[in-house]
Order: sequence, then C-alpha cells, then structure tokens
Amino acid sequence: MAIKIEKKIKGYNVVKPEDKAAPAAVAAPAAPKEAPKAEVIQMHESLERPETLVGSTYKIKSPLFEHALYVTVNDIVLNAGTPHEQRRPFEIFINSKNMDHFQWIVALTRIISAVFRKGGDVTFLVEEMKAVFDPRGGYFKPGGIYMPSIVAEIGAVIEQHMKTIGLIHDPEMDESTKRLIAEKRAAYEAGAKKNTEVSQAGPSVEAEAAAGESSNGFPPGATLCAKCNTKALVLMDGCQTCLNCGYSKCG
Repeated sequence: MAIKIEKKIKGYNVVKPEDKAAPAAVAAPAAPKEAPKAEVIQMHESLERPETLVGSTYKIKSPLFEHALYVTVNDIVLNAGTPHEQRRPFEIFINSKNMDHFQWIVALTRIISAVFRKGGDVTFLVEEMKAVFDPRGGYFKPGGIYMPSIVAEIGAVIEQHMKTIGLIHDPEMDESTKRLIAEKRAAYEAGAKKNTEVSQAGPSVEAEAAAGESSNGFPPGATLCAKCNTKALVLMDGCQTCLNCGYSKCG
C-alpha cells in the first residue's frame, strides 16, 4: 500500500525489527502509585503497655463485704490524634481493706486484664459476669436494682465504664415507649392514691408509702422486673407491668 508524503523530507534513518519493541516498552504508561494509607493500630496481645494510661476508679459498697471495693479500669488510647482514635480497656485492678477474698480477686483481675489485652470484642465479659449468682443470695443497690452477686456488680461496673468510653451503646427508648410508661405510671399512682383515700389510711401509712417511693423512685409495692433487674414491676389491670423499662407479661 502506497503512502503519499506531503511534507519535505529533512532526514531519515533505518529502523530494524528489534528496535520496534523498545519504544513500545518505553511508551507504556507507568502504573499509578497507590495513595499512602494511614496505619490503623488495632488492639492485640502483642501491643506494648505505654508508660502512662488513662482510667477511672469506681466504688462498690456491698452488704456482702464489710469494706468497700475500689475498681480501677485503665484504658489505652489507640491512634491518638487521628480520626481513628479510640479508647480500649487495657487492665483492671480491684483494691479493698478486706483481704479475705484477696486470692480470687487477684485471679479475676488478671484474667480480665488478659482478655482486655487479647483484643477483639471484649464486651461479652459483661454478660458473663452479670450472670454469676451468689448461693447466699443477692442484694439491692440504691435505685432498686438487683445484684445477684458481687461478681455481677463488678461486671456492671465494667459495663458502665465501657459505655463511658463508647464501647457499648445503650439502645435508646423511643418516645412512644417513654410516653406509654409515663401514662402507666401516672395511672398506677392515681389508682393507688384513690385506694388510699377510700381506705382512709392513717398518716403513718402515707408517710411510709412516700418514703418507699423516694428510696428508689418507684412505688413501694413494686416487685423485681426480670428484664431490667429493677424493683419497678407493678400489677395494673391484671397484668404485671414494669415502670422502668416498659416490660409487660401481657405484651
């Protein structure tokens, strides 16, 4: 096939077949370089302990112990100063004047700290510890919350700490449920007041009822709710209803 040359020839050179491959290789575009990615540090067991850790100390006063327990949870800050910054529990210490239970407390804190440093999802510890029951029986905290054992309360403290650092998020109660609980509570209190007036209870009974309500914020006749472990379960219209979480056996 003939090629017509329309421009003036200024020079020429001979191109050999082996020379044709070389320019093709040079002309090939270079592969685009990947953008540098930030190294995100995750929690794992080989992570070295920094010289300084941040943490919080919680006081536990239980009728099962003569002296209070002081629970300290220290956190490690990962990826500080970056959008990936997060706090993770790293170790736990429990201190008390009472040395009777020193052995199992030390064992418990070492195991929990080892689980913290292992990394991954450590929130399962909360449910495992809160499910421990004391054969001698549990006790009620201020506010009417039932604790089946001292181990369960330590688990509740760890849960509170994990919520504080954003590791556990409480499911928010929707507005309709809040309104329903408020309506049920108002109806129950109105019915209780009416029954008191009909029975013409003495002032001592009224004072006792007022004292019972002020102690935990719920009616004095409330029983323990199986869902939220709070003494807020009352009988309304033949149905057990919780005035704290809205749980009802009747649906």
